[in-house]
Amino acid sequence: MNGGPRVTELRLVVTTPDYEEALRFDRDVLGLPERAAYQSPGGRVTTLEAGRATLELAGPLHAAYIDGAEVGRRFAGHIRLAFEVSNTAAATARLAAAGATIIADTVPTPWQFLNARPERSAGLQLTLFSHVKPDLEEA
Repeated sequence: MNGGPRVTELRLVVTTPDYEEALRFDRDVLGLPERAAYQSPGGRVTTLEAGRATLELAGPLHAAYIDGAEVGRRFAGHIRLAFEVSNTAAATARLAAAGATIIADTVPTPWQFLNARPERSAGLQLTLFSHVKPDLEEA
């Protein structure tokens, strides 16, 4: 850093045609705790906690590589949300039961994670991922 102002938070703002459904899904099903909620004339916004945030920039070839590993072909748009979860299969099942479309079920990736690709309302694709637990070899 060059000593200038530093970024202290990343906020991804998603405008969705069905605010109530998106809030129900992200807060109540995915389990993102509510930090704040505000009203404006005729509208609402809710900020949800999502743990530690990072910004991942991928070139088109790498995005195609990720899609290939998770889905089997290039599939995502230019924005995809990724959430680290404690159990990818259980989280995917929970989202599916709540109405998410499962594009690709849990799959081991070359980078040692178990990933799944659900799609929530408004066509927003998610990647759910958890670390692969290495098999313990018996001595």
